[in-house]
Parts: sequence; structure tokens; C-alpha cells
Amino acid sequence: VQLQASGGGLVQAGGSLRLSCAASGRTSSRYGMGWFRQAPGKEREFVAGISWSGGSTYYTDSVKGRFTISRDNAKNTVYLQMNSLKPEDSAVYYCAFSRSDGSTRYAMYDYWGQGTLVTVSS
Repeated sequence: VQLQASGGGLVQAGGSLRLSCAASGRTSSRYGMGWFRQAPGKEREFVAGISWSGGSTYYTDSVKGRFTISRDNAKNTVYLQMNSLKPEDSAVYYCAFSRSDGSTRYAMYDYWGQGTLVTVSS
């Protein structure tokens, strides 16, 4: 499975960005998808996850109400809509593929994208 993330960039505080992640390869079975982020000098942390059907979504507390994860299974693509961005949201964002049907746990993700940089200026 290969994951290609895009959509990062530089935005002012309060602004919005939408990240996309396209999956290719052996994705024929049901799978969960997630987004993680890693800021300089910090550990990679879970941001959001979504089940195969999209019926279950998971968020870390700091992004609830601001970020929305969604997916289009016909396109094998997952999205992360980020609104009301804050400087502390600045990080490299990674999409991830899980053969389990959605999880908040790093260890449950099997494949990772290359990351896309999000920088939020104050």
C-alpha cells in the first residue's frame, strides 16, 4: 500500500487547510485511515481517525470542533479539513493506513505516507 499526502502549506492563525491522502496498491479490503502529526522535537501524535464506512471518527481533544476527517472510498482518499488553525497545529502531518477498522493507536497503523508540512503563523 502506498499513501500520497498533499495539501500542506503556510497559513495564518485562524485560517483553514484541507489535507488529502490517496491510497494505492492492495487496498481491496476494508481499512481504517488516520492522520498523525509530528512537531519538531516532539513525538508523533494521533490527530484523527476514521473507519471504513466513515461512521466512526476519532479525534484528539485539541482538534475537536476544528478538524474534520472524511473519506471517499471510490477514490481511496481520506481528507482532513482543518479550520481555526493555531500556531500549535504546526507540524508535519502524516496519513496512515490501518487494516483494523479505525484506531487511535499508532501501533495499529500498517502503512504511512511521506508527510506534508503545515505551518501556522501567528
